[in-house]
Amino acid sequence: MKKIGVLTSGGDSPGMNAAIRSTVRTAIYERIEVIGIYEGFQGLIDGNFINLNARSVSGILQRGGTFLQSTRCKDFMTKKGRDQAFIQVQKAGIEGLVIIGGDGSFTGAHIFGQENEMPFVGVPGTIDNDLFGTDFTIGFDTALNTVVDAVDKIKDTAASHNRLFFIEVMGRDTGYLALSSGIASGAEDVLIPEEITDVEELVHNLVEAKRNKKNSSIVIVAEGDDAGGAMRIAKKVNKLYSEFDTRVTILGHIQRGGKPSASDRILASRLGNSAVNALLNGKSGIMVGLKNGEIKETPIFDSINKQKNLKTHLLELIVPLSV
Repeated sequence: MKKIGVLTSGGDSPGMNAAIRSTVRTAIYERIEVIGIYEGFQGLIDGNFINLNARSVSGILQRGGTFLQSTRCKDFMTKKGRDQAFIQVQKAGIEGLVIIGGDGSFTGAHIFGQENEMPFVGVPGTIDNDLFGTDFTIGFDTALNTVVDAVDKIKDTAASHNRLFFIEVMGRDTGYLALSSGIASGAEDVLIPEEITDVEELVHNLVEAKRNKKNSSIVIVAEGDDAGGAMRIAKKVNKLYSEFDTRVTILGHIQRGGKPSASDRILASRLGNSAVNALLNGKSGIMVGLKNGEIKETPIFDSINKQKNLKTHLLELIVPLSV
């Protein structure tokens, strides 16, 4: 293999730049040319390519987002779009791809690889931490620290005014970010898509907390909980118990931005390096991830189709620690 391409796709996450840097420099070290593909799969279709060298990725390790940019490409969902992308790949002489993204990106790459026998390796980059085959995805740790920092600040005003705050974090289909940030910030409760929300029980627990002289309460809500997130839950709670001085804060896209944490930089560097080595060893259709501190390769089909279960011991911490 003499030339590979690298792209970022789907939602951005802190550490993607570090993964690009690792991919490029590992390839250059192995005397392989690297093509950077702008705007994800759309750039693959349009032939929006740039030659990258070791200096092209200087100074990006600490930057959030992705300098190659990212889009959600509808054209790539069609056979016509994928055929056009393969024409561009052939023109450029690209022999393998490193795809940095989440489950949607891996689904597109899986289909593209099967249709064209195109070697590719996936690198998990998403703040949701929802991909099977890796303990952590690139961006999760940074997003978690962003949420915890925001909740710490909100707790100051919650305590000053004896208020109940519902804080909505990202997580349409999974509660990893909500659960981890809830424990790290000392929230009274955490509501996630994986668990049915019992509003009456929630109200009972919050009232008990008030009786136990708590001067404020924080409830972390994953955006996908109860088909409506924090606003919907807050309305239900106020309907059952109107004495709470309730506020809702939606953290939104602030969770995706910022400088990647040291953990995310190290993870991204390891995975980018492993992706290039996997291609060089003739492997394809896999995702490189981290399991118990070691690099693990998972078939891409499994990473997008098997469910990554929440760690139940974290769920069990919420109740006793909120007394």
